[in-house]
Amino acid sequence: MIEFRSVSFGFDDVGVLEDVSLSIPDGEFVVLAGANGSGKTTLLRHCNGLLTPDDGTVLVDGTDVEDDLIGARSSVGMVFQHPRDQFVAATVGADVAFGPENLGLERDEIDRRVENALAAVNLAGREDERIDQLSGGEQSRVAIAGALAMEPTHLVLDEPFTGLDEPARRSVLSRLEALAADGTGVLIATHDLRDVLGLADRVVAMAGGRVVVDDPPETAVEKLEGLEVRVPRDRSTIR
Repeated sequence: MIEFRSVSFGFDDVGVLEDVSLSIPDGEFVVLAGANGSGKTTLLRHCNGLLTPDDGTVLVDGTDVEDDLIGARSSVGMVFQHPRDQFVAATVGADVAFGPENLGLERDEIDRRVENALAAVNLAGREDERIDQLSGGEQSRVAIAGALAMEPTHLVLDEPFTGLDEPARRSVLSRLEALAADGTGVLIATHDLRDVLGLADRVVAMAGGRVVVDDPPETAVEKLEGLEVRVPRDRSTIR
């Protein structure tokens, strides 16, 4: 479980998050909705210690993130809005192996994790390909594989569909749906719910650094007006 307890945070005395309390249980598919600037990305970066609260506490599996950064970063796999921002190696296999290598795992275990992670995103056998020669959708899947190689209990993604064409979006969505079905908790931050609303167990919306909606999808969509969030016209797929 990821827990935010009365979290406040600001940059240079400008408040971004204000007294945010939120729990993300294991195994849930949660959509974190809100306009650009609402605080979504800043909140996500607290999940594994990339940012530290000015006030309040963030816990992963009951442990304060500040007390166990390695544990938090192993349990929470992060995928940034622009995959290129998180690549650290030239080839697919080397990049996906980077996280497990930094855990000090044995080579056989690292290889197993890389193989399983790439299989999960339909990139099996492509370890030697250069990342800069992949399509945008393929790069997004490499980024997801890198997070999965840490074998996290939660996968956290920030606007993962930005810049992707329709086939790429569908490919990534299919992988996320399969991962959620296998028990991985998924938390997606987005201002566009059209692709993900049908997969969500819960919708949390932010505005002005606060949580303003926290409801099941069928209830949440009625409360999102005025929050600069795009919702699907056809709501027949909402759970």
